[in-house]
Amino acid sequence: MNPYQLSIDALVQKTKNIRRKIICLNANSPAGGHTGADLSQVEIVTALYFRILNCSPQNLDDPNRDIYIQSKGHAAGGLYCCLAEAGYFPESWLQTYQYANSQLPGHPVRQKVPGVELSSGALGHGLPVAVGLALAAKKDNSSRTIYVLTGDGELDEGSNWEAALVAAHYKLDNLVIINDKNKLQLAGATKDIMNTEPLADKWRAFNLNVVECKGNDMTSIVNTLENIQRQGKPNVIIAHTEKGAGISFIQGKPEWHHRTPKGKEIELALEELKDEQ
Repeated sequence: MNPYQLSIDALVQKTKNIRRKIICLNANSPAGGHTGADLSQVEIVTALYFRILNCSPQNLDDPNRDIYIQSKGHAAGGLYCCLAEAGYFPESWLQTYQYANSQLPGHPVRQKVPGVELSSGALGHGLPVAVGLALAAKKDNSSRTIYVLTGDGELDEGSNWEAALVAAHYKLDNLVIINDKNKLQLAGATKDIMNTEPLADKWRAFNLNVVECKGNDMTSIVNTLENIQRQGKPNVIIAHTEKGAGISFIQGKPEWHHRTPKGKEIELALEELKDEQ
């Protein structure tokens, strides 16, 4: 059971807190950051850690805990801000992001960060590992669910589709693939760099169950996650998001893939994230 089980309104408030942390984290980083990718996933990871996942800072070694894999490892900053908000490590660690000898490197490292289940960043690796974990859980008769978050540019990698074949063959209905479909990757729009459409049809052709939702709408993502069924097929959630979601001058701008706010931009971003009076 998730230890928080927050309401939709409380989850929305958490997203504001996490987005504020993301802006400050990236602004303070000596090595840059992936601000756009950090922001697009916020509703997804917030819903998982504060309502869905059967895991907590207190049960990190529980063999029956749910597993979350951040395959889009370049968005480590957004994950770190969520983990800090959820109490997995002290918030003071965020001030050291990407500094020498920090516990928080530019990509998630399992041996350094409490709550990180897989060192990731080489795109296309997260889903194959998640498939292996789901298969192991099936063989152990474990009730755990394996969740993996992929980027949509990441789906250019053939390793994902090999993993999908295995997942479908072994009927891994304890696997939930969440695609953060923000439609942008490193240098531009996914449709221009490597068009994966029709994406839903591709997953279905591999014999996976597919649902779609609004990935930056908390009600939509929570309802989708809570209604996932175990019916003999792996599940794919195509979460339609916007890169840089939540900040008007970052949202939908490809140049924010690897850019951090500076000077007046920090103030403007935090102003947009102020709580309503």
